[in-house]
Amino acid sequence: MRKKTFAAAALLAAATLTLSACGSGDDSNSPVAVVSEDTAQKPATVLDKPFEKPDLVLTDTQGKKYDFRKETAGRPTLIYFGYTHCPDICPLTMNNLAVAKKQLPKAEQDKLRVVFVTTDPQRDTPAELGKWLRGIDPQFVGLSGDFATIQAGARTLGISIEPTHKDKKTGKTVSVHGTQVIAFSPKTDGGYVLYGEDTTVDDYTKDLPKLIKGENP
Repeated sequence: MRKKTFAAAALLAAATLTLSACGSGDDSNSPVAVVSEDTAQKPATVLDKPFEKPDLVLTDTQGKKYDFRKETAGRPTLIYFGYTHCPDICPLTMNNLAVAKKQLPKAEQDKLRVVFVTTDPQRDTPAELGKWLRGIDPQFVGLSGDFATIQAGARTLGISIEPTHKDKKTGKTVSVHGTQVIAFSPKTDGGYVLYGEDTTVDDYTKDLPKLIKGENP
């Protein structure tokens, strides 16, 4: 099987729509991932060189310290970086995951960890994150904290995040960030599958039972 090497942040450049609120910035220091050529056009991009879990210690929606590596060790885990004031991609992605998750047996739903890390910690306090996520899925984990820490953690996964700023055209405060969802295996704790913003509910519904087991979708 032939393989190609890509910068992880650019894996979905052709398929990912760049928006002012939820865009993927350029990051020349992104890690490199090896992708099997025959999976490159599928919703799920399987990485032959999985990412290590980022060393993220942040604050959850209960105001308690949450060590991402420790809390998700040995569990099927999906991570997404976004913000609650996002008008489109962030809520769509999280709702798609919530709908797909509900198709799983209860025991498998309880095993799965879906972690939403804010890219706009100044506005997304733990309380605000909790309120927002309760309307999507109460089991989803919301994390906030120091922006530099969040940005550094995202960078280890090839996800670029820019500081929140005001859009000159609309006057709205936006956060530009990569829109990938990364799945970590419960067997190895490696981030081995990557999804773009065009991934549908049906795609996640089909793949989650395999991701729960640490299998390739």
